[in-house]
Order: sequence, then structure tokens, then C-alpha cells
Amino acid sequence: MAEAEEKEDDSEEEPKLKYERLSNGVTEILQKDVASCMTVHEKFLALGTHYGKVYLLDVQGNITQKFDISPVKINQISLDESGEHMGVCSEDGKVQVFGLYTGEEFQETFDCPIKIIAVHPQFVRSHCKQFVTGGNKLLLYEKTWMNRWKPSILHEGEGNIRSVKWRGNLIAWANNMGVKILDVIAKQRITNVPRDDISLRPDMYPCSLCWKDNLTLIIGWGNSVKICSVKERHASEMRDLPSRYVEIVSQFNTEFFISGIAPLCDQLVILSYVKEISEKTETECCARPRLDIIQPFPESCEEISSDALTVRRFQENECRDYCLEYSEGESLFYIISPRDVVVAKERDQDDHIEWLLEKKKYEEALMAAEISQKTIKKHKIQDIGLAYINHLMETGDYDLAARKCQKILGKNTDLWEFEVHRFKEIGQLKAISRYLPRRDSVLKPFIYEMVLHEFLESDYEGFATLIKEWPGNLYNNAIIVQAVVDHLKKDPQNRTLLKTLAELYTYDQRYRKALEIYLTLRHKDVFQLIHKHNLFSSIRDKIVLLMEFDSEKAVDMLLDNEDKISIDKVVEELNDRPELQHVYLHKLFKRDHHKGQRYHEKQISLYAEYDRPNLLPFLRDSTHCPLEKALEICQQRNFVEETVYLLSRMGNSRSALKMIMEELNDVDKAIEFAKEQDDAELWEDLILYSIDKPPFITGLLNNIGTHVDPILLIHRIKEDMEIPNLRDSLVKILQDYNLQILLREGCKKILVADSLSLLKKMHRTQMRGVLVDEENICEMCLAPILPTDASKSFSITVFHCRHMFHKECFPEPSTESSIHFCNICSAKHRGPGSAILEMKK
Repeated sequence: MAEAEEKEDDSEEEPKLKYERLSNGVTEILQKDVASCMTVHEKFLALGTHYGKVYLLDVQGNITQKFDISPVKINQISLDESGEHMGVCSEDGKVQVFGLYTGEEFQETFDCPIKIIAVHPQFVRSHCKQFVTGGNKLLLYEKTWMNRWKPSILHEGEGNIRSVKWRGNLIAWANNMGVKILDVIAKQRITNVPRDDISLRPDMYPCSLCWKDNLTLIIGWGNSVKICSVKERHASEMRDLPSRYVEIVSQFNTEFFISGIAPLCDQLVILSYVKEISEKTETECCARPRLDIIQPFPESCEEISSDALTVRRFQENECRDYCLEYSEGESLFYIISPRDVVVAKERDQDDHIEWLLEKKKYEEALMAAEISQKTIKKHKIQDIGLAYINHLMETGDYDLAARKCQKILGKNTDLWEFEVHRFKEIGQLKAISRYLPRRDSVLKPFIYEMVLHEFLESDYEGFATLIKEWPGNLYNNAIIVQAVVDHLKKDPQNRTLLKTLAELYTYDQRYRKALEIYLTLRHKDVFQLIHKHNLFSSIRDKIVLLMEFDSEKAVDMLLDNEDKISIDKVVEELNDRPELQHVYLHKLFKRDHHKGQRYHEKQISLYAEYDRPNLLPFLRDSTHCPLEKALEICQQRNFVEETVYLLSRMGNSRSALKMIMEELNDVDKAIEFAKEQDDAELWEDLILYSIDKPPFITGLLNNIGTHVDPILLIHRIKEDMEIPNLRDSLVKILQDYNLQILLREGCKKILVADSLSLLKKMHRTQMRGVLVDEENICEMCLAPILPTDASKSFSITVFHCRHMFHKECFPEPSTESSIHFCNICSAKHRGPGSAILEMKK
């Protein structure tokens, strides 16, 4: 296999092509003979030698056919597009064109060497039986209707013709002066592209031609590259000119001499002949040829890649000894030298992955394999992933290696167990612990136990985290419980281990033991554990512990589950802890004022002792509280506000008021109390008590105006008594009085306006007509109100209440007033309706 070296060995740039030596039959041929030319077809290869042989080869280089053409060098082989016809020319002037499957078509020997031959691309068709040959002139051979071949000279006089390429209806050839293009149909030469460096011998540095497509010709000659585009000439410009013309769309020079050129998408592949100075002899010598990929621009180019090729005996070769052929369909490039044939291929995804692995870019290789998993053949995603894990472990990145295991190992339990043992060998079990399978494709229990023991020996917190995160069915719970118990013997107060042991007991459904540990630790999860596993029977004797831990949560839980732990049982358990008993009964009372009614008497003492602010609300809301007991307790403790409330509730308002005045000495509160009771005698008591206390008189004057006539108070004030802010108080009384007058006047105006509005509405209503038809009846005789004979005269009375009477049926009013009232409405105690209409006819 041929070796390809990059410009710099340490370059990180990936090569674009890969190389291999064409072996098998080619090796055998070139051991005895020398390659002179080769033509590539998508189905096979045709190799010509210096000894006049033509070999047909498959793509692996195996010989399929052999033709003895001449005793001397084969100069050129040409194939049509079908691959069924071949043209061969040799140094002794012999030319043959024949069908590979139909026998010989043409044979002739000229008196000069024939350097080139090109058969029509569609030679297989009867009307395209044409080919061209080139020696000192360019001849076109056409088959006539008599099956004879007719030659015609296309060009001569500019030296030997050494290169010809035929594409579609265009023939391009090169002679000593430059490159010409001929339109076969019009038999017109449409361009002449002169060569740039005329100092180079054309036989030593031949021109390389290739068609990129039917209208684009690429020329490589010396160190110059030109890309020519054949275009149609506009009709207005034609005159005597050819219908087509050529435009050079790109032109640039290379560093080395060109031995071959070929297209690769929008880029060029150039085979370069290189000379260098020998370090030993300090003379110029032939170096290894280079294969470059070039990106052309209109007046410059960019080198994409450059590879030096090691071909056999390259030191002996000249520029003319190399040629480059390519297969369009597969992007295969054949580098032909006298002793070697090398194939260059575009690198596929497998080659890309291989290069990434060589450069130790494992993550990129893994990503590329995942993207192209359906097309890659040499590599497996899992193998790349395992190599990546090995690399990470070698470089010490254990956490990333463990994280990648999750993705790479997937559900392969054997690989998982192998990797876990590898992590154990290097003391990194902790790194892989977070990524072990937990639900699908779980590993053997001893793997998880091994990891847990590793954490238990060195990291209690990490051990606790794993126990919390891992499902309990991954490992043998009993083994881990025993291991934790053994460690607790050394450190019995370790809260982390105790909490973890409680979780293990929970997994093992030993809830009572777990509950004992949680209560000992006062852990927040104790309530969740009780609820989740219905452990209420286990906490009947642990209510005090629960209340001490979190009284709010404990009370809520107990009240939510009265059917499992009764109120009486809770109160009994809390008898020795009255402060906790109060918290429970207070919450119970808040939820339902009647459920704990039997404990309301007890609650009076509990509120008085532990929660006086809520005592008064309790006394107000409770309907089962014994008032005498409550009054006794409040009087003993001198709770004035509560005592006042109880006295008031028991009907002893005077004592309550007296207590407010004497104990609290608060006139505002006394006034407020009097307002609530709304009792004239109470106001009298308040006035009598306050009459000799100027501050109280001020308070009364400021607040009494809207409840009691202020004159009652003012008349009783002693003369010469100095009353603070008396003027302001009297002004306030007058303002209150004015306000009352204004309110009364406002109300009066509203009432008058409303009355007038309603009167007008009633008047409009009474002025409306009432429909009387055959369906109405007399309310007295129940006969139809209208007579059956319309010609007879009739008289009826209709009231606003819609009751109707015949005039003769309705009684005359008994009073002197002539106003009639509806008897029916009057009897039902409704507002009597007066007659609104008397109808006569």
C-alpha cells in the first residue's frame, strides 16, 4: 500500500484523501514490464505498457483480458462511454479501434509515432463511428456508408499533438503552441489558448487536459492552470464568428510542475512533479510526487490539502512519466507511474472516525459514529465508546469516564460489571456510583453492595445519599442494615447513620423501628412516615414526643385522624403536659367549637395559664363554657376585661360598668360598653359616676351626643367645676346636633322626592286603559262581563286591580262618599282600588 505523508507530521488537519497501491495483477505486470498509460472506465481499467501490451483489469487490479497490440510502447488508450469499444495507438505508428465484445473495427499503421487517440464518446452508436489520432497532425476518421473509414485533417503544422480529450461534441487537443477546441458538428475551431511558458519542452512537460463537464475544460501545463468555459455567442455578435466562444473563468500558477489534473466537485486535484536539492550531493533530484487538492478562484487559488506520495522508484521518473486518471462516478483518482499505480479515494466516514481515533479525539469520533451509524462499516459505536472510556481513565478524568459509561454501556450488564470492577481496581468506585443503572437492566446485587460498602467506609454523607436515591430492591437490604448497625456500634450518636438506618428499615417495611429512630432524631419525615404507612397505632404512647418535636404538625395530624386516635386518648396522654394539652385543645376549638365541649371548663384554666390573649375570644365563642367557673377564675387572676365580659354576659351590666370605671378607669371603654348595652339606666349610672370627675365628663361630652340627650349631663355639671377642653366638647355637641338636623332635612327631602315620584308613577298607571274582552267575567255573578248581544245597552265598573262588575251587580256605596272600592280587594286587606272606568252603551 502506498504511503501518504502530510506536510507537517504534527498537523491536526485531517487529510482529504486516502491511498492504496493497486496490486494483484498490476504488481505482476509491473515486475516484468513498465506502465506507459492507463484509461479508467467505471467498470474496468485499461493499462498500456512499454512492451506493447494492453491489459484489462478489474478495480482490484486483477487481469481480466490481455491484448498484444505492438512490440513497442503503447502511447494512448481510449474508451467510449459504454466501455464496449477501445482505441489504441503505439510508438510504432500502429492504430487500432475495436469492439471488446464485437471484434476488430479498424487497424492501420502510420509512418510516424501516433501519440494520442480518442474515440467518439458515443462510438457504440452507428452514426457516431468516429475517432481522432494525433501525431504530427490531427486526423478525424469517420465511417462511411460503405463501411470504409474516411480520414480528414483537423489541424497540422504546429508540432506533434500529444494530448486529446473528447467530450460530447467538443474535441480539445494540445500541440507545441497551445490548446485548441473544435466543434465537431460545425467543424469549426472555436478557440486557441496559448501556453504560458514556451521555454519548457512539450515532450518533457506535456499538457494535461480534462473535461469537468460538457462545457468546462481544465488545462494544466507546466505550472499554469486555466479553467475554460465554452459559451454560446449571442446572435447579434456572430457575423463570421463561430457560434461558440471560450471564456477563461480561472487562471493561476502552482508551485510545482503539473503531471495530471482532475476535477473534484468545485475543487481540483493536481498531480505535481517535484524536484528538490539532495542534502548529500547538493544536486537537483526527483522527489516524491504530490497530490494536491486546490480551491480555484478567478485569479488565485487556495491549497486545501497536499500529500507527498511514495511510489516505487520515484527517483528515476520525469514529469512526463506520471499521469492522473479519474473515475467520475466514484471520485477515484489513479496515479500512474512506470513502476506503480496508486489509487486515491475520498475519505469516507469510517476513515474520518479512524483519523479522529488516531488523534485521540474520542468524543468527536463517538459523535461522528452516532450520526453515521447506518453507513459506517469498520467501526462500532460501542467499541469507540469503550476506547473513549479507557482514554479518560488513563488521563485521570474518572468522573467524565463514569458519566460516559451511562451512555456508552447502555443496557449491557456484562460491560457494566466489567467497568465497575475496573473502577474498583483503581479506587474510583465513588465516581461511577452516580451513574449505575437503577431501573432498567439492573446489575447483580453484589455490585451495588460493593459500592455502598466503599462509601460506608469513608463517606457517610455519600452513603446516605445513595440509600436515598437507589431503590431498595437493588441490593440485599439485610446485609446493608447489618453493616450500618456495626458502624453505629463505633459511633452510636451519628445522626447521618441513624437517619440512613431508618430509611433502610422503611425499605424493609420495619416501620416501627424506623419510627423510633425518626422520633429520637426528631426528623421532619416522621409525620410523612406515619401518614404513608398508617402507623397511628404505633404512636398512641408517643404523642408527647411528637408534640415536643413539632406541636403544630403533630396537632394537625392528630386532628386529621380523629378516627384513629380519639380526642379523649390524646387529652389523656397530655395530662402531664398541660401546655401541650392547651395547644391541642386550642386547635380543636378553632376547628369546631362543639367537638371538645366537655373540655371547655378545663380550657378556661389552660387559657388563663398559657394563652391569656385567646381567653376572651374563647369565652365569647364558646357556648358550653360554665360562666360561674370562668368568672371565678378571672376574678382570682384579676382579669378585668374577661371579668367585665362575663358580668355583662351574666346580666350584671352595672357591676361590669362599675368595674370598667373603677378598675380600668377608662371612660372611652365605659362609653363603648354603654353603647353596646343600649340601656338608659346604664347611661344614668355612667353619668352619675362621672359627674364629679372632669376627665370623664369631657369624654362623655365628646361621645354622648348621638346616644343620650346632652342636656341631661350638662344640667348636672356643678358650677365652677373646671372641665378640660370644655369648649371643644360643646362645639362637638353642637356640630353633632347640626349634623343630625342636616341628616333629618336630607332624609325629609329624599322622602318628599320619593313620594312625589311614586305619586306621579301611580297617576300614570291609573290613567292607562284596561282591556275588556269576552274572556273577562263579572266578579259578582261570574257571567261574561260583555253581553252576548252587542246591540243591547250595558254598563260595567272596572277597578285598577283589574276586577270587573256589572253595574247592576255591584252594590251602591254605604257611606256618603261616592267613591267605589273593590269588594274583593277590600276583603283581602289589600289597598282598595277605586273604580277607574265606567263603561256604558
